[in-house]
Amino acid sequence: MSRVIKMSKAGIAAIVFGIALTGCGGGSSSGTGTGSSGGTASAQNSGGDQTAETVDRTAALSWNAPFKRQNDEDLELYELEGYVISYGQNPDNLDRTIRVSDAYTMEYTVENLSDGKWYFTVQAEDENGLVSPPSDLVSKEIQS
Repeated sequence: MSRVIKMSKAGIAAIVFGIALTGCGGGSSSGTGTGSSGGTASAQNSGGDQTAETVDRTAALSWNAPFKRQNDEDLELYELEGYVISYGQNPDNLDRTIRVSDAYTMEYTVENLSDGKWYFTVQAEDENGLVSPPSDLVSKEIQS
């Protein structure tokens, strides 16, 4: 099968995800976007002092669905099966995954993250099991 989902700059289409990261306890939070498909990331600190009991240990992710395949064929939303979120604390080994099985859902909040820097990518999966290349890598620091 030569039909591969296209990850393009133009449409974020390539699952560029603007990661809206909520504050992460007491310190500042940061998000970074790196890679070749032009992904962006942002971080928001909810402000105010937080105690250990109220540390936000989540990362709210959002993205756009791709509209082209790798071979430039159009890709309709109904052809998508969903998305695969890969994440972990080593940017070279994203060892955890979450499957979002609804193509119309383009946001997800990863919960219960431990202290440290977490990295995330998103991939689109079509109804034939073809998976796009990963989006740009974004990150969030969780601090107590």
